[in-house]
Amino acid sequence: MTAAALQAHLATGLTNICRCWAINRRDGRVFGFTDHDLPLQFEGISFRADTGMSAKAVVQGNGLAVDNTEALGVLSDLAITEADIDAGRFDGAEVRSWLVNWRNVEERMLRFRGTVGEIRRGSGAFQAELRGLTEALNQPQGRVFQRPCTAVLGDAGCRFDLNTVGYFHQGPVGPVTRGQVFSFGPLELFDPRWFERGMLRMMSGQAVGLSGVIKHDQAKPDGSRVIDLWEPLRAPILPGDLVRIEAGCDKRAETCRLKFANLPNFRGFPFIPGEDWLVSLPRSGDDETGGSLYS
Repeated sequence: MTAAALQAHLATGLTNICRCWAINRRDGRVFGFTDHDLPLQFEGISFRADTGMSAKAVVQGNGLAVDNTEALGVLSDLAITEADIDAGRFDGAEVRSWLVNWRNVEERMLRFRGTVGEIRRGSGAFQAELRGLTEALNQPQGRVFQRPCTAVLGDAGCRFDLNTVGYFHQGPVGPVTRGQVFSFGPLELFDPRWFERGMLRMMSGQAVGLSGVIKHDQAKPDGSRVIDLWEPLRAPILPGDLVRIEAGCDKRAETCRLKFANLPNFRGFPFIPGEDWLVSLPRSGDDETGGSLYS
């Protein structure tokens, strides 16, 4: 691949140029599209020409402003489907766009790299916002000083292994209501509410790869368990589909110590003064010896 060769081709004034896009979803599936009238292939990706894909001009700058563009296309059962968009499978997917000499695909230039933003669909077509790499700079940076833990259970800051026996359950699910309320048989190894604030992940079926945060974990009198998510999973789920549920954490130091035995990795500040202490005023009768305010 050489951008210089493409520049030389453009300099001839008689060009054979098209655009190609590669979409890499978080579940590992890769989709390739081109606005050329024939399929192309490079970097191990087949770029389909029968999807009606097109794109607006890329808006780029030299500063920290977010590069952006939009991709337009027709919903296809063989490529991007309305069901996958509705299920959120393309949310946050990585996008790359090239300018390519379709007579010699080795002459190409990467023009855009970013992620899929908002997707609008209707009338058998979709319109996707593509956000550049500088979009990440819009996210808050630095550490927040607060009493609750700022880590996500199991991440690099928390360091807790969620594959530890006793902190997850994997098995078939029973009846599911609206993709949000999941029924299980008895889970004797886990206390009631053990999974609240944890994650439910689909391991098989049409919803494989989707996940949701657990809102309620209720134990019924007959020993069965009901898991309720904050938001429904937007794909069909059938009884017998394989599901993994993981223990939840309420971000308190006490929970980190007693439930997970992970207090050395606690990322909060449980002894930080509260707002009442910060706005309090000294009084003439107060002890001002320099000792602890809590003694």
